[in-house]
Formats: sequence, C-alpha cells, structure tokens
Amino acid sequence: MNKHFVGDTAVLLGRSLRHIARSPDTIITTAIMPIAFMLLFVYVFGGAIETGSDSYVNYLLPGILIITIASGISYTAFRLFLDLKGGIFERFQSMPIARSAVLWAHVLTSLVANLISIVVVIGVALIMGFRTGAGVSGWLAVAGILVLFTLALTWIAVIPGLTAKTLDGASAFSYPLIFLPFVSSAFVPTGSMPGPVRAFAEHQPVTSIVNAIRDLFTQQPVGADIWIALAWCAGILVVAYLFANVTYRRTIS
Repeated sequence: MNKHFVGDTAVLLGRSLRHIARSPDTIITTAIMPIAFMLLFVYVFGGAIETGSDSYVNYLLPGILIITIASGISYTAFRLFLDLKGGIFERFQSMPIARSAVLWAHVLTSLVANLISIVVVIGVALIMGFRTGAGVSGWLAVAGILVLFTLALTWIAVIPGLTAKTLDGASAFSYPLIFLPFVSSAFVPTGSMPGPVRAFAEHQPVTSIVNAIRDLFTQQPVGADIWIALAWCAGILVVAYLFANVTYRRTIS
C-alpha cells in the first residue's frame, strides 16, 4: 500500500465532501423516499398490519434504515461514473497518489452521506413516536451494523459505477436492493408469508439485520441474529471489495 494512502484519501475525501456540501439535495433526496415509506406504512397501512408490537413505527424503523442506505449508495455509482467519464481518473493516474485512495474517498463519502441521511430519518421517526430504551451500547451496536452494511453495499455500488455505459445504468442497480426489505421481516412478520416467499425472506440478509437492530432497540436478547447479520455484512463486504478492486484495475489499465 502506498505510504501516502491515508493523506491522499483524506484529500480526495475532502474534495468529494465539498461536492456534497454544494449539492445537499442528494442527501435530501436520499432521505425523502424512506421517510415517505415510513409515513405511508405507519399512517395508512399500519392499522391493518399485525406485528405484535405496541408501536408500528418501532417495528418498522430498522427496515426503513436499510432502505435509506440502499437508496443512498446509488449516488456512489453516480459520482464514480461522472468522474470516470469526465477524465478525472486519467488525471489522478498522472499524479503521485495512491491508486486505491480514489475508490476509498468515494466509499467514505458514501458512508458520511448515508449516516447523515440515517440521522434525518431517525429524527423524523422520533417525531412520529419512535421510542427506544436502548442504552449507549445498544446504539453503538446498531451504528456498527449500519456502518458495516453501508460499506458492504457501497463497495457493490463501485462496480456499476466503473462499468456502466450510461448514467441511468450506473444508479439503476440499487432498485433491487431497495426492494429487498419488502420481502423480509422489515414490514410484517415472515410467518404471515406464503411458503416459498417465507423461505426466501427468512434466509436473506435483510431479515437477520433488521431483526438484530429491532432487538437492540427493544433491549431484547439478540441471539443468533446479530452474528448472522454480521456474517452477511462482512461476507458481502469482502466479496464486493475484491470484485470492485479487480474491476478498478481493469478499468484504469
């Protein structure tokens, strides 16, 4: 690894964050859709959905946070695509900077932007009645899961950002990721689903992540869900990171 990696990444991260600061509409847009889902499900569908929870917004919030991240990472692919087509990568290649710093700057920008969006969504949920007895350790555990999940999905986003032929194609990959929480325990218990759908819902990563976060918020024993959630996040992160770096090397070679 280039000895200047940390410094180079910090400089490029500052560049990306300045772009975010100049166009805060990206964060606002990221937060609007999950907030709209939360309002729709709580105030329109919530009375008809039986979850066994006293407050549907408490039940729903973990899945909404996952949707927030899934919609936010599309901007990573979007910004990477623009940099690639704008010739920025070729300019960076002519400079004595760590090659991997370029990707890490985009990934860390995604992490910062998504964390801001998550804070906004949680703020709206509190206004809607979300309450939790989770202590500092519980909140730190939730934050750790969300950070790991964001990094995993962001490295996935790097791949279409480097390989897409059009701007729409660069960000369209996020649509299936946004849909995935709807076939999980995010909005209804999986026990209410028909057989094949239930089998899929119970064995896909979102369900274990949502269940772990929900248990942490309600101070329930997390059991195996937290370890399954961490295993999914770590596995996706490692595989996506390797594929993204291979794609990056092929793209700039």
